[in-house]
Amino acid sequence: MRRRSFLIAVPAGLVTVAGCGDSDSSSSKASASPSPSASASTAPPPKLVDGPVPAITAGTKFDEKPTVAKGSGDPSKDLAVKTVIAGGGKAVAEGDFVQVNYLGQIWSTAKVFDNSYDRKTSLVIQLAQGSIIDGWRYGLAGRKVGSRVEMAIPPTWGYGTTGNTQAGIKGTDTLVFVIDVQDAFNIKSSAKGKAVAQSDSALPKVGTNTDGKAPSVTVPKADPPKKLVANYVLEGDGAVVKASQTILCQFKGVVWSTGKEFESTYSQGRLSQFAISQMESVVKGLAQGVTGKKVGSRVLIVAPPDLAYGDTPPSGGAIKKGDTLVFSVDILAAM
Repeated sequence: MRRRSFLIAVPAGLVTVAGCGDSDSSSSKASASPSPSASASTAPPPKLVDGPVPAITAGTKFDEKPTVAKGSGDPSKDLAVKTVIAGGGKAVAEGDFVQVNYLGQIWSTAKVFDNSYDRKTSLVIQLAQGSIIDGWRYGLAGRKVGSRVEMAIPPTWGYGTTGNTQAGIKGTDTLVFVIDVQDAFNIKSSAKGKAVAQSDSALPKVGTNTDGKAPSVTVPKADPPKKLVANYVLEGDGAVVKASQTILCQFKGVVWSTGKEFESTYSQGRLSQFAISQMESVVKGLAQGVTGKKVGSRVLIVAPPDLAYGDTPPSGGAIKKGDTLVFSVDILAAM
């Protein structure tokens, strides 16, 4: 049976413990949240219309917390989507991860049930069935990065007839969202930082390409370091990653002794997302290596056995007892 990835690509709204095992299925469970981070809808695709949507009465600039009026009259039974501010970035596609700020409220009462602006932390989530309510999945597809999008989402493409009791959403409520699309990521995404000299001949060399393809990782014919190495290959200009955060990344991992790749998002065709605090219990060196590095960077991490799998490697794979592991990690986003 194929070994499950220890860096399973998961939606940002899920709290996961991604560990090695003998099964392809994940034991991840969704955290209870009023955010739009879970949907079990099997409804057909909606018809998209451009209104009605309530007026934004304050906070009208991109990435500024909006104030939204109460809905007037009956909302559309279709999915109403309006681009309030047109961005000039790349178009978002279904299956992409998006980084957004958002506010959600109920049409009939204007009661705000969730917003990311007050938390001062963007949401990073995948536009995929089962990861996000369908109103977002369909409504954001085709919109451009840098856009502010307002939606009025009927229950069919929201939380269905059961609603969301934690958020005070009834099964008959139409939801209004204002969403500022800050960025989007997919398997073609790469770190875009400034190249940093790799002058230590005793350490692996990592490619600096930014075309979304796997960078080369060349391991020297030398003994591996006994302490953790975490060096910039490309240094980004984003915020510093904290140990309490979750990161979205591209990565490639090879074994020092053989140079053999043991896992890679590039090979799997999907991005990876993990909570650093949970990765501490899987590959401690990887968690420690990305902590303190800037978003937008590519980082070389060399994890000695005591910060990797030590004497208990995953069964049936390329990693053996006592192996030092080498990672190239592109930190695309953090939340």
